[in-house]
Order: sequence, then structure tokens, then C-alpha cells
Amino acid sequence: MKPQLLGVFLILATLAPAQQGGSDVYRGGIVTPPLPKPRFVLTDTSGAPFDFWSRTQGSVTLLFFGYTDCPDQCPMHMANIGMALKKLPSSVADQVKLVFVTTDPARDTPVQLRRWLDNFDKHFVGLTGAEAALEAVQKAAGVPPARKTDLRNGSYGVAHANFVVAYTQDNLAHVIYPGGVGKDDWVHDLPLLVQETWSRK
Repeated sequence: MKPQLLGVFLILATLAPAQQGGSDVYRGGIVTPPLPKPRFVLTDTSGAPFDFWSRTQGSVTLLFFGYTDCPDQCPMHMANIGMALKKLPSSVADQVKLVFVTTDPARDTPVQLRRWLDNFDKHFVGLTGAEAALEAVQKAAGVPPARKTDLRNGSYGVAHANFVVAYTQDNLAHVIYPGGVGKDDWVHDLPLLVQETWSRK
């Protein structure tokens, strides 16, 4: 798929609900064909290399690209997922891994990333790296690369993709979750993603 079409593709994907077993409807948007889980290594909040592919095997992996200074969508996604995981039984929650990749490495130090993520869930993984590496990872995940936007006060914002990519245990993302997906939607969908019966049909 051409890079300039990725954003349009993923936005359109959110318009069609995914179905499991022909009855239970997912609250996210179906991706056809599903997106393969990318292979990459970035740096986690402890300063250690994090091999995304190997460290997320056997888990439902939620991948999101954003930044800690985001005024709305990033904290909203993280809060909703964090609250949903706390409501779910450990048999489900322990099989879900959230990986947050910063799109603002200049300001999102490992310490800042860890402090921010801990507001939502201490198990959330935060990753950073050089700007070129982060752009390559976004492209590998099928996500339009983030870009800086000027603000009037001399600072800057970061325009980034506003959806969570959900990989199931088959290492494919069949469903993505745009802004507006709430805590109850995650409570509904995460057990289905863990069971992943729809992907084995």
C-alpha cells in the first residue's frame, strides 16, 4: 500500500464494525486485510532495548503512537484502556500489553514517559528512540508518521495518528480503535480479542 494512502485506509477502516462469530460486534473498526505486527527495537523507560516482536508474543498487544504533552486524545486513550483493564478479571487483563511509542522524543524522556504512563497503569510500556527510527516504526505499523505543528506561544504540538492498533495472538491487527472509543468499549472488546475466535474462523 502506498504511504500516502495509509491514513485514508485506516480512517475508512474505522467506519465498519468488526464481527466475531457473526454475532458479537467489536466496538473498533475492522481492517481488511489485517495489518501484520511490525518488527522493531526501541528503548524502554528503563533505558533498555525493547524488541517489540519478541516481547509481545502470545499477548493481545495494543500499540499507540502519541506524546505526553498531548492535550486530549493521548491521555483519553490511556485512561480508558487503564480503567478497562482494572475492571476486567486478571485472566483477561494479564493477557493484554499496551505499548506507547512517543512521537515527541525531544521532550518525552524515559523518565517523563514513565511518570506519565504510571498515571494510567504501571504495566504500560513506554518506548522512545531517534526521530528517524520512530518514523520508520510508524511506517512499518501502517501508521502515517507524526509531524510537528507550530503553536502561537512559540512551542509546538505533534499531529499524530489517533487510533490504537490491536494485534491478537496471531500477530495480526484485525481491529483498530479510533478516538471516541470509551472504557466500556474496551471492557467489551478486550475479552473477545483475548479469545480471538473470530481470527480462527
